[in-house]
Amino acid sequence: METPKRIGILGLGAMGRPMARHLIAKGFIVAGYDVAAEACERVAALGATIAATPRDLAAQSDAVLIVVGFDAQVERAIFGADGIRDAARPGLIVGMGSTVAPSFARDVAHRLEGSGIVLIDMALTRGEPFAEAGTMLVLGGGDAAAFAACQPVLRSFASDIFHLGSFGAGQVGKMV
Repeated sequence: METPKRIGILGLGAMGRPMARHLIAKGFIVAGYDVAAEACERVAALGATIAATPRDLAAQSDAVLIVVGFDAQVERAIFGADGIRDAARPGLIVGMGSTVAPSFARDVAHRLEGSGIVLIDMALTRGEPFAEAGTMLVLGGGDAAAFAACQPVLRSFASDIFHLGSFGAGQVGKMV
C-alpha cells in the first residue's frame, strides 16, 4: 500500500488546524471540512482546499483523518447525509483521531464492512500545545499495512506513534 498524498481533515479546530499546517509543510495536498466557517477560513489561509461536505472531502482524498470531538459528531461525519460513507471506495483510508468509545469504534468498523474503506485508529494524545508543535502521541490500531503506509502522514504532526493491534485498540490505549 502506498503512502496517501491527498489528505482530508475532518474537523479544523484545535487539533485539525495545526495538523493541516504540518501536513502542508511536509508537501501533502490537504483538504478540510468543518461546520464552522471561521475554522474553514483559517485552514484555507494555510493553503488547504475546503470541501463542501464530508462526502466531498472523502471523494477528493486518499485518506481522511477525523478529528471532531466525540461519537455523535463522528456518526454524522461518516453516516449522516453527505457523509464519508457516501464516497466509499476501495482503499480509502479513514483514520479515527476523535475520542470515541471502543464499542463505538467496533460498531463503525462493522457498519463499514464491505464498503472498501480501510479503518485505522489514530487516537491523539497530549493536547493542543503538542499539536501546534507537531509532537503529538498517536496510539493506533487497525489494518497494519494501511497504518504503515500512513506513517509519513502521522509523522508530520506526531513524534511518537504506536500500533497497538486491531481497530479500536488505539481508543483503548488512550482510555488507559
